[in-house]
Amino acid sequence: MVLELKKISKNFGGISALTDVSFTINEGEIFGLIGPNGAGKTTMFNVITNMFPLTSGEISFLGENISGIKPHKITDKGICRTYQNIRLFSQMTVLENVLVGGHSRSKSGVFSSVFRTKFQRKEESVMLENAKELLELVGLSGFEDVVAENLAYGQQRRLEIARALSSSPKLLLLDEPAAGMNETETDDLFTLIKKVQKRGITVLLIEHDMPFVMKLCDRITVLNFGKKLAEGTPDEIQNNQEVIEAYLGTEEDDQIA
Repeated sequence: MVLELKKISKNFGGISALTDVSFTINEGEIFGLIGPNGAGKTTMFNVITNMFPLTSGEISFLGENISGIKPHKITDKGICRTYQNIRLFSQMTVLENVLVGGHSRSKSGVFSSVFRTKFQRKEESVMLENAKELLELVGLSGFEDVVAENLAYGQQRRLEIARALSSSPKLLLLDEPAAGMNETETDDLFTLIKKVQKRGITVLLIEHDMPFVMKLCDRITVLNFGKKLAEGTPDEIQNNQEVIEAYLGTEEDDQIA
């Protein structure tokens, strides 16, 4: 088990964004978190990474209670995320963006960096090779010197994933990675996430593209109004009457619309 959430609740004043939500994610899984807009999906990501403090409940990562740990410490422990809205360093190059992500694992201190010690130079060389390998993984080899804002939208999404991977996460959180992508870009993203899984990295993703989710994910949890509505395999979720009524809809609904 990589991640365990026990009775997670998050209130904003008198509003309950999450209420007693529990689920577990196993090592190596691609786990989907779906539900209507406002269901609490991104709030859950913010709670896991402690961008928002819990109101109640407990979060365990690799058997350790991480509830209340500072966000940068959570990254150090092996959880990294992307965002619904792309947050690249737009004026930096593709390579620089990935290197920034890798610096969270750097052991060189100020002295080593200033005086360019042998250890610092070796570490920098390893980080550079790792960054180039990740760019090849996400299909951006040859774009190292391109300024990030000049990439196409789908390429920016893949660069954001490469930057997240550069921190060597054990659990990668992807917040609507397919949002705004065309069919070809979505197919490329599917292939990339499967490659990430084969590297032994567990993935938790929020996504509204249901065909993408159902094809990609091993298991899925459905949220509705901040509460857990259902959990299961893609087949189980697609055939769950409560989920159909609350979120997925039916072919007849599509025809009426």
